[in-house]
Amino acid sequence: MDSSQNSAAAAAAVAGGGNGTIISHNRDASASRASQTSDDPKQKLSQVISSIQKTLGLIHQLSLTVSSFNAASQLPLLQRLNSLVSELDNMTKLAEECDIQVPMHVLNLIDDGKNPDEYMRDILNDFIARNQVTKGKTDAFKGFRRHLLEELEQAFPDEVESFREIRASSAAESKRLAQA
Repeated sequence: MDSSQNSAAAAAAVAGGGNGTIISHNRDASASRASQTSDDPKQKLSQVISSIQKTLGLIHQLSLTVSSFNAASQLPLLQRLNSLVSELDNMTKLAEECDIQVPMHVLNLIDDGKNPDEYMRDILNDFIARNQVTKGKTDAFKGFRRHLLEELEQAFPDEVESFREIRASSAAESKRLAQA
């Protein structure tokens, strides 16, 4: 094949999907995956993960083809490019169905080469420490309230009794409204 025929075949491969079997197979596979997709978020996530792994494999094959490129490897290169584009399209479609939100801070950590699991561990430890401080404050206020009511009951027994009756009726009304 001369260079004009080779470039015409390459253009046809890019426009029409190469030899047709790889691209149509990927489209058929993604169409059958889409028809078999259930509403299970875990299955949708596993499909996205599988597509990511396939894309990484295609990128690796593409890098091997590019690193040892010669005139004879032009058609396989174009076929692998078409496969990569097809799989990226499939991944995008699958990802649109998968509703998972990742904080930008986590993505920035990954870009910086840090482990997101360590970040989550640090965040959880921080929340546990804050929770312990808040629980301590809550316990202190409960103790203060109890002590204050005891002191008030000694000084103003009738007023404290009416306060407790009002408080009990208010709590019962709140409970009744919550059940209704």
